[in-house]
Amino acid sequence: AMKTSIVFLLCISVFPGFSQGRVVREDETGFAECNVFFPGQVPPEGFTKPFHVKICQQYNKEPRFATLYSTKDKIPLYSAFKFTKPAQSEEEKWLVEPQIDDPENDLHEMVHEADIGGTVANLGANQALTSDYVGSGYERGLLNPSLLNEEDFQVATYTLTNAVPLSPALSKSWHTDIGKVVEQALIPHCSKMDHLYLLAGAIPSSVQVKGKVSVPESLWLAACCDAPEGWSLGLVKKVNDENSLADLTVRELEKQLLPGVHLFKGSCGEDKRSQEKREAVLQAVSQIRSGEQVGTSKNQETKDSSGWVRRLAGIIATPFIKLLELLIYIFVELVKCVFYFLWLVVKRVVGTILHGIFSLWNGMVSYLKAISMVLISIPYDVGRVIINIFLGFLQIVQDVATLTYRILSIPVGFILHLAAFPYQSICAIPSVIKDVATGIGGTFLLVIDATAAVLHGFYYLATHILKRFVPKGFSDD
Repeated sequence: AMKTSIVFLLCISVFPGFSQGRVVREDETGFAECNVFFPGQVPPEGFTKPFHVKICQQYNKEPRFATLYSTKDKIPLYSAFKFTKPAQSEEEKWLVEPQIDDPENDLHEMVHEADIGGTVANLGANQALTSDYVGSGYERGLLNPSLLNEEDFQVATYTLTNAVPLSPALSKSWHTDIGKVVEQALIPHCSKMDHLYLLAGAIPSSVQVKGKVSVPESLWLAACCDAPEGWSLGLVKKVNDENSLADLTVRELEKQLLPGVHLFKGSCGEDKRSQEKREAVLQAVSQIRSGEQVGTSKNQETKDSSGWVRRLAGIIATPFIKLLELLIYIFVELVKCVFYFLWLVVKRVVGTILHGIFSLWNGMVSYLKAISMVLISIPYDVGRVIINIFLGFLQIVQDVATLTYRILSIPVGFILHLAAFPYQSICAIPSVIKDVATGIGGTFLLVIDATAAVLHGFYYLATHILKRFVPKGFSDD
């Protein structure tokens, strides 16, 4: 039995454009104005992680598509959109969402990354930038591909919040698949084109570009025809196999995503009444996988009676085509190996030469540095010797002057003392006379004092004797 749903992997060619968008606040229902891109205006349920950010992508203040962005993986988890008439691609003008990195920023719409300057704080902290893709070997693949949009809608797809890292080969493969599947398999089997809702997403892997942007493990697109005879289909493609394109139901796809995820409101045509439509779509997808051209109407599908001959020829030719593809693949891989080996040889040779040049350069620099230090030290040493000689000469002069002073100071002092002797002798006469007079006067006074003391002693002795031997009455008289 054919599977009842298709999951669609996304890998996009890059087309120019300009978009405006805004981060939807938590208090707003769903994606605000961009709810029109979901069946019944009900967005998918189950994407409730704190790092899941809802963005209503706008251009000229009109909603163009909706995106759920992961600030952890720095890639969109899905973009919801509708098919419009494709337009010619324009020059690429990639944009960023200021509100993701700087919620307090006054820029409420997306702006050109080249023009943002320093107006956004922590730019690149929660979203990928063009610099994360440069030199990585990955392209900026759009989840909502520009090739499925008319001019205004196409311009709005060129934002980094709608891009995932894809290899060039995978991008080219998907560029072909997505156009054929949507235009030849999905649109012809939905009664009204505006009832066809497309939900393209990516499943992040542990592989990261420059340690920042997650490379998808697989890419998918779920389609819902919300019509009386509705259906839900999809395709899935693994990133490591660009030729893979597997179909499965939407519920099978939901099991590969986060637990509790529901992509579409209700069953979206998943009932027995839509079995015929689903089988027709799956048959068209199968023809696209086998490389056949799918007609756009039932009349065109049934009017060519010789179609079985072409199918038989295709069955017979398929092994030879696959063998040719295998041979081409082996040849390409051999060429890659040869070029890789040559690259390693050239790298080793160039590395050795550069290492030798670097060593020679270091030696020359060290030699020149040593010579420069010696040359610089010569004037310094000469100057130091000259200064030492001058200081020694000054020391000799000082010693000679000191010796001369000491030699000359002996006779000068003697002469000065000799000359001063008469003056000092004459000046000493008054002092000597004064001292002699003082001595004579002192001696005379001393004789007088001694005589008085002797007389006083005799008087005292006589008085004492009289008091001892003369009667008291007589003595009183």
